[in-house]
Amino acid sequence: MSAVTELRRGRARRVATWGVIGAVIVVVALVGVALAQRAVWEPRDALDPDSHGPTGTRAVAQLLRGQGVDVVVARDRAAAADALARGDATLALPDAPALSDEAVTALTAAATDVVLLDPRTRTLRLLFPDSAIGGAAPEVAVEPGCDLAEARRAGAVAPGTVFTPGADSRATSCYETPAGWGLLVQSGDDHRRSAVDGRALFTNERLAVHGNAALALAILGRHATVVWYVPSISDSDLSGAAPSLGELTPSWVSPVLALLLASALAAAVWRGRRFGPLVAERLPVTVRASETTEGRARLYSRSRDAVHAADELRIGALRRIGRVLALGPSASAGEIADAAAARTGRDRIAVRGILLDDLPRTDAQLVALHDRLRALEDAVHAAARPSTAPRAAAGPDTAAGTHTPGGSASATGPGPAAAPAPAPRPTQDGRGRTTGTDARPAAGPGIERNPS
Repeated sequence: MSAVTELRRGRARRVATWGVIGAVIVVVALVGVALAQRAVWEPRDALDPDSHGPTGTRAVAQLLRGQGVDVVVARDRAAAADALARGDATLALPDAPALSDEAVTALTAAATDVVLLDPRTRTLRLLFPDSAIGGAAPEVAVEPGCDLAEARRAGAVAPGTVFTPGADSRATSCYETPAGWGLLVQSGDDHRRSAVDGRALFTNERLAVHGNAALALAILGRHATVVWYVPSISDSDLSGAAPSLGELTPSWVSPVLALLLASALAAAVWRGRRFGPLVAERLPVTVRASETTEGRARLYSRSRDAVHAADELRIGALRRIGRVLALGPSASAGEIADAAAARTGRDRIAVRGILLDDLPRTDAQLVALHDRLRALEDAVHAAARPSTAPRAAAGPDTAAGTHTPGGSASATGPGPAAAPAPAPRPTQDGRGRTTGTDARPAAGPGIERNPS
């Protein structure tokens, strides 16, 4: 496989990765929009005669149509008023918080019968003066307990929200509970007003329970037409409505959000970009040992980590001293330090300080530690291998002299032939690697060299 082919495949993988990320973002956005729309429209389905959901009232509407009643769904006041003007009709009115008192009064005045499907304090006050909401009744079916024919035919129901009529109210109260009555019906000469909790009785999920269906058909199907008003915010006549979130937001928020989004996008592009195509390089790559050593030395110097550098020097020194003293690879640093002290005759604590304990803090202390390690290694070599150990340099008068016992040179008279010089020994760097041979002459008859 060529380097060009590999580069093309890598580019294709990156493009595919960004494509997948973009697709995921789009899917998440679409799901969020769908959930937001569902959250917006779900409350509208409550008591909606076109809704098939649990809180809708399509089942009631279909039952009424089956009984020959014309159910007109009006989603604005104009359509509802037009349908009510055609003749006697029943207005099914859920709670309409977006309408003013005047709009609710005008809408109900045009209807022959009005059934409040979700009465609240305001609508009760408008249609049933001095009446109030008494609370919620227990989930237990109760008998009508009144003379209203429609309620007696329907039988027992679990009324849900109950109401308390005013002291001077002429309303008929049915389905009595300890908190109030589940149905209020107030009749006049040419109209009738009813209040009942439609959410607990007339929704799709509750219609088949007890006598709920019979009660709904009885109070909603008194006339040939039922106008079912579905309130909405767009049909509001309130001029002083509460401001929306967009109206409450300061004008500078949108530009700041756009700027933050653009900054985040620019940061993503900046951090994700490459400086160019990758350069193919044949492997393996040969790196000289000196480059590695110098590179690590620069890193230690840049980080000013004298302790770490000292550890590297000590590791190499311990390895070499252990090899000279014929200690096994399992010997610990403390054992090597004690053996070096014993062989050289130096103080044990001082040797341990050189090899283990002393911690340099500056570059000068690190250089001094290196010199002490070098001197200790030379001392161990001298003690372990005296025949090849470095010695002090002799004077110029020994150049033609003879070797005498004790290491001194004699300048008088011929002496025995000089012994052949030993072979140069390999030298090692600071990490214990062989770098070459020591080209300096070894100590021999009549020649001595400075240990430094």
